[in-house]
Amino acid sequence: MMSTLRLRPQEAFLEQSRTVLEWLHGLTPAAFERPTVLPDWNVRQLTGHLVLVHTGFAQALDQPTKEPALQVHEFVKRYRRDVEMITAATLEASSGPAGAEVVVRLESAIDDLAVRLEAGVQMSQVISTRRGPTTIEDYFATRIVELVVHTDDLNRSLPDAEPAPLHRSALARCTRSLAGILAGQHPGRSVEVRVPPYAAVQCAIGDPGPSHTRGTPPNVVETDPLSFLRLATGRIGWADAVAEGSVHASGHRADLSAVLPVLS
Repeated sequence: MMSTLRLRPQEAFLEQSRTVLEWLHGLTPAAFERPTVLPDWNVRQLTGHLVLVHTGFAQALDQPTKEPALQVHEFVKRYRRDVEMITAATLEASSGPAGAEVVVRLESAIDDLAVRLEAGVQMSQVISTRRGPTTIEDYFATRIVELVVHTDDLNRSLPDAEPAPLHRSALARCTRSLAGILAGQHPGRSVEVRVPPYAAVQCAIGDPGPSHTRGTPPNVVETDPLSFLRLATGRIGWADAVAEGSVHASGHRADLSAVLPVLS
């Protein structure tokens, strides 16, 4: 079986970008004015946000810095700090033009970024972004998370439409990045979080508690990739996920409600 990480990050990112672009091209004009699952954003505005994801990435690649890179689990905390700035920029990017025109802008942004990536990037290079300094490798991880999560947002917002596919490589990278962020923000070994077939990490909830080194851990959380990315980004709540059976938790410490979402 082909490895889910066989594609390089840039290939996985562009593959998912072009897939959601094709899906957006197929929407009716009315569909762009429908509300999304994100409060106060419609489909046109969410498409405008995807434009910013790509143009911002291209701009950041041309801003190397000698500042030390933030750890990715710290970097993503700045999304909440800058939520009003992100919202304002999104509304500006999507105000005025019809949905189809915003899609044309997205296509141009994807093409421009692809040209920039074809020139080659050094993954260990630290770049300056609006959220702070980060390596290109870690920034790729956050961009793939944004792209996958917002593709899922669009699918849930238009349930009567054929869903945009989530490519295996992009979904795998998104899942592993979010699991790594969870472990980085809450280091420890008292709980094991399993998201088959892509990720398994250990973390600590509350006080460190007992850790395990072999055998079945005393506290286990297991869920599927889509449920995990929705939990990790605040799209669904812990109690609801447990109640509907998409999360299986065993052990008295196997409750992630206090540490989710890891970004939103």
